[in-house]
Order: sequence, then C-alpha cells, then structure tokens
Amino acid sequence: MATITFFGAAQEVTGSCHLVNAPSLGDVLLDCGMHQGTRAKNLVSREQFAFNPTAIDAVILSHAHLDHSGRLPSLVHDGFAGPIYCTQATAQLLPIMLFDALSLYESDLRRENRKRARKGKSELTAQYCKDDVLNVLESVKPFAYKEEIQLPMGATLTFFDAGHILGSAIVELTFEDNGTSKTLVFSGDLGNKDTLLMNDPTMLEEADIVLMEGTYGDREHKSVGDTQTQFRDILHTAFEKGGNVMIPAFAVGRTQELLLYLGKLQLAGELDNWQVFLDSPMAIEVTSVYDQWLPTLDCEGVKTLCTGEQSLLKDFLSTLHLMVAAEDSMAINKISKGALIIAGSGMCTGGRITHHFKHRIWDSRNTLIFVGYQANGTLGRTLVDGAQHVKLFGDDIIVKADIETLGGFSAHAAQAALIEWITHFKSAPQVVLVHGELDALDALANKLAVEHNINAHIPILGETISF
Repeated sequence: MATITFFGAAQEVTGSCHLVNAPSLGDVLLDCGMHQGTRAKNLVSREQFAFNPTAIDAVILSHAHLDHSGRLPSLVHDGFAGPIYCTQATAQLLPIMLFDALSLYESDLRRENRKRARKGKSELTAQYCKDDVLNVLESVKPFAYKEEIQLPMGATLTFFDAGHILGSAIVELTFEDNGTSKTLVFSGDLGNKDTLLMNDPTMLEEADIVLMEGTYGDREHKSVGDTQTQFRDILHTAFEKGGNVMIPAFAVGRTQELLLYLGKLQLAGELDNWQVFLDSPMAIEVTSVYDQWLPTLDCEGVKTLCTGEQSLLKDFLSTLHLMVAAEDSMAINKISKGALIIAGSGMCTGGRITHHFKHRIWDSRNTLIFVGYQANGTLGRTLVDGAQHVKLFGDDIIVKADIETLGGFSAHAAQAALIEWITHFKSAPQVVLVHGELDALDALANKLAVEHNINAHIPILGETISF
C-alpha cells in the first residue's frame, strides 16, 4: 500500500516536505524546505528531522525557493546520500539560494554563540556547512519539462511547468503498487496565470491522488491590470510626498516580475523620476539566470524579451542601479527622496530590507509596499497586520511610513484558479490540500465540496495517509 506522510507545509505555508513510500518507489521526499518565521529560531536552533535521512532513497524538488529546498544541506549532513531530481532551471538557481542561506545561517550562528558565551553557555554546533551544500549540488540531477525519467526502482517521474517561478514544476510520479499502476501528482506551488513573465501552469487530467497547494485558497487576487494601475498610483503619490519607497521582494520570481512592471511603466512614461535600486546581490545573480531563460517564458506585452533581445538587468529599465557591495547598500541611506529600493528578504526576516526599515520606516514621507505573501511569525506579517512599533537591531522603532499591499503581484494561484486546475482532472482523484494556513485550506475545501462534490483532505503535521 502506498503512503504519504506530511512533515511540513501541513496547515502552514512553509516547510514543504512530504514522504512518499511504495514498494516500487522506495522512500522518496517531495521537497525538503525550511520553516520560515522568526529568523533566529529557524536558522540557528536545531530542528531534528522526524524521519531517518539515511533511509530516504531520493528527493524530488518542485522548485528552488527555500521553503521547498532550504533543508537539503541538513538532510545531507544527517546522512542522506541519494539523488535530488529537479528541472534544469532549478538546478541553476539552487546554488545561489543555498549558498546565500548558508551565509545568513553562519552569520546568525556566530551572533548567537557570542550571546551564549557572554552568558556562560556552551556554543551551538552547526547543523550543516559548505561541504554539505556542495554535496547537495553534486547530487542534483536536472531534467527538462515533460521528459520521462526512469527512477531506479521502476517508477516514472515527469516534471510539468507550474508557472510559479523559473524552473518551478508540477511533479507526476507513476509507479506499481501491488500490481496496480498508480499516479501521484504534486502541484508544488502553482503560479498566478495573470502575470507578465511566467507561463500558465500546465493542466493535467489523470491521477489517483493529487497534493495541491492552497496558499490563497480563501481569496482572489486583483487583476494584473488593476494591480498595475494601483502600483502606478501608489508610486506617484509617494513621489509627490517627496519620500522613498521600500519593497521587500523575494530574490527569485517576485524581483524579476517587479523589474518587468517598472520597465513597462517607464516605457509608458508613468514612472516619474524614480531611481530604482536593486539592493540584493542574490536577486542580481538570479536575474542573470532569468535572462538566459527569457525566450522560454511568457513575457506578455514585452515580446522582445521572449526573443532574447533584451535583458531585465541591463537594458529594460534605464534608471536601474545594481547594488552588490554592502557599501553600495549603505550609500542609499544618504538619499533623501526619489529612491525606490527593492531588497530582500521577501518576508522581512533579515537581509538588507531590515536595514532600510531602520533608516526609513519611522518617516511618514516614506512608503513600504508588500508584493508577496507574509507568513505568520515574520516581521512582514507584523507590519501588514498594522503594528505601530517594531523591534529592529535591538531598538524599538515607530512605524510611520505608509504601508501598502499589492496582492495582484502574487506568484501563487488564487482560489478560482486552484479550483480550475484541480477540476481539470478527469479521473476524480483523491485530493489533499497542503501549503496553506488552515483558514485558507478550509475555505478551499468547502468550496470544492459544495460546488464540485470533491471531498478534499487537510492533513495535520506528521499524519500518514494511504492511497
């Protein structure tokens, strides 16, 4: 009997990790992601695996975001020695993501150990190191979309475009179980069809069981047209106030979409005189990878990008400044007005955006724009929820900057698109909802039951189901 055990992203948005077991498959992990929330808690403290890493035969990675890939080095450190299957673009993005995460982790660990030393406590040992990241990368086996991959024990794996970020995949696994062929489909993160850069998620029709994300299972996004108009108006108002704009953005996916939107506004003469600062070495490196794949993407409304004639980094946005060195980042603080700063991290759990908050969030002339999901326990969620004060670098800082949220820029499918995707299956599969907070999953499950007679299951952390 085939089983799935849910070790992450069960009634929560981050930490994607699902263990599939079948005789002709072995023990295979779908993703091995980090739980994202309070940075010190999740990067420094020791989080034990609830399974034996040495018993895992393979990992199938849906995409490169850290909430899906970030614990791979710890998995290797604790004994995993099998292959890691992913798409070709994911294989290119993975070293950028994992080495950046390692740098942040080592910095936090040093800081934590200095605190412990002052209190006379023993040092924490590292969960993983550079060699573990290198071993992860040596284990990666990249494949193209729609290529049938024969796994060692007889199962077949195929990746389909999920339309979420570059290289993101819907996973299809077909294997024998007690003489019967079974197909499992894992949605990974499904993309928002109403975007300018990514292709629409692939529609599939056959499966025995589907694991589908439900991040936005309880709501709809504004249309891209309405969102672009709102974005333009917010930027214009902020420019007239004589302040600056701060945008926390994920280095993979959101940053590239933002550059495209800003470039289109500039081409239309609607960007005022903003100087745009991409203040993220990782986002700059990631965007250079996107540039290599632009001819394979949608690039709606900017067809020259699809031919590879232009670069998002070099010649699409004339006022774009790339800030690599820390000194470059700090120099932005001297600019009193007209700076539009895109910096990580996307949920404000660390990185350069928090330094810009320290210098600007207390000034009512400035504007903070959220363009992505903010998970529970993050500084971003605290600000979206209306906090009047925040703690930054040990200081209590008042929040006077305008706070704006643009849901239409989301890289995730909203409720109607999720329902459209799951109801496209003709085989009436067993449906399991993951990667969403409970309220969102409950709303999606209720809609599926009432309107489509689909009884979706919402697993709890550590639960095992058979199919």
